[in-house]
Amino acid sequence: MPNGRSSTSSAAVLSSASAGSSRRLVWTLGLGAFGLAFSLTTTAAYLPRLLKEFTNSTSLIGLILGAEGAFALTVPLVIGPWSDTFHTPMGRRRPFMLAAIGPMGFCLALVAFMPNLWTTALLVFAFFFAYYVYEPPYRGLYPDLLPEAVYGRAQGVQHLLRGIALGTALIGGAALLHIWHAAPFLVAAFVVVAACSVPIIFLRETGGDARVFEGIGTYLRHSWRVFTANGDVRRFLIANAAWEGAFAGGRSFVVLYLTVGLGQKSVGVSTAVLGTIAGGYVVAALIAGRLGDRFGLARVIWTCSIVYGAGMLAGGLIQVWRYWYLPVIFLVAITAGAVMTLAWGLLFKLMPANDRGAISGLATTTKGFGLLIGVPLAGVAVDLLTPHLRTTHGYQALWPLLGVPILAVIPLVRSLERVESDADRAAESHQAEAPHLVV
Repeated sequence: MPNGRSSTSSAAVLSSASAGSSRRLVWTLGLGAFGLAFSLTTTAAYLPRLLKEFTNSTSLIGLILGAEGAFALTVPLVIGPWSDTFHTPMGRRRPFMLAAIGPMGFCLALVAFMPNLWTTALLVFAFFFAYYVYEPPYRGLYPDLLPEAVYGRAQGVQHLLRGIALGTALIGGAALLHIWHAAPFLVAAFVVVAACSVPIIFLRETGGDARVFEGIGTYLRHSWRVFTANGDVRRFLIANAAWEGAFAGGRSFVVLYLTVGLGQKSVGVSTAVLGTIAGGYVVAALIAGRLGDRFGLARVIWTCSIVYGAGMLAGGLIQVWRYWYLPVIFLVAITAGAVMTLAWGLLFKLMPANDRGAISGLATTTKGFGLLIGVPLAGVAVDLLTPHLRTTHGYQALWPLLGVPILAVIPLVRSLERVESDADRAAESHQAEAPHLVV
């Protein structure tokens, strides 16, 4: 029989090994988010500049970018639940991720060389399709491989890397665009392939030999059953649509807002604003996980949403650029980053274990609703209000339009506080029983 001291020592070693393994998993998983964020930020921020060479219609540009929502609405509904049942020697999730990497890189590398609007749009649509083949299985890896105790921390690391990707793609892309119009997209093609390959190469899933495909109709019906059966998940998904729509609308038009709406053609102003936004996002990623673990993810999300939404509303008053706006932008960026950082961590706590892929697909689908509504609506609003908001060519209407949904879903998030507390108590109870199960 081992004595008490040796048992305690062994437990400490196992705990340390487990903590080290979790840290490695968190950072390895996070690199996938880095690649996705870099590629999508480059596309959203600099594709409008590319499309401006073919059309002056902001509405049409918004429709092309907003078409991402159509792919987010449809592809994950099949890929998400399919990845729950796709038992191959390589695992369930990674085969889908591997299949998507090549097309993502290929489309980004060629998009800047297309001769007209429609061929450019078709290549962008192909990129969106591949992106949403990769994302739902990738999201499903988090609850598959990580213990619940590190969900908040894992989302903090993921969004730290996303913030770095956001900043480097926005600021670096602006510099590269001045050198050569294709440079941002070529760099994004390299980054997405390199970063998104890391989870596939270095992570391991439980394998199997039963390759299962139950049919598109089966997966769609299953996704609908999951959506209708779980009211807590449903409330989250509605809130997620609002957050993703606001984020996508702002990301897609922020460069045009600065250069056309506020008339700031200099690289210095764009770099200062985009760097401030990215910096706020990184700060949020560093602190939001700890705040969420201490005070509760839902509570931190709805509290930050108040500042985030109010800041967006206030943005509608700006007609002339002033440098003293930067601290305000920084604060709003921190709260926006906190909302986006903690959102998926909250969802992981609401997920039944058997439906992680399906719910990850549904969450990506609600992102599609936000994209289909937020980005095109923002573009149409700018076109319609240009005669009435001549100083900013209609662009100041963007921020109130995107801020209202953020404030509107705060009651939904508050209703999830109790559910999160129950999930935390259940997890603590399970962890308390774990040592007895091991013995």
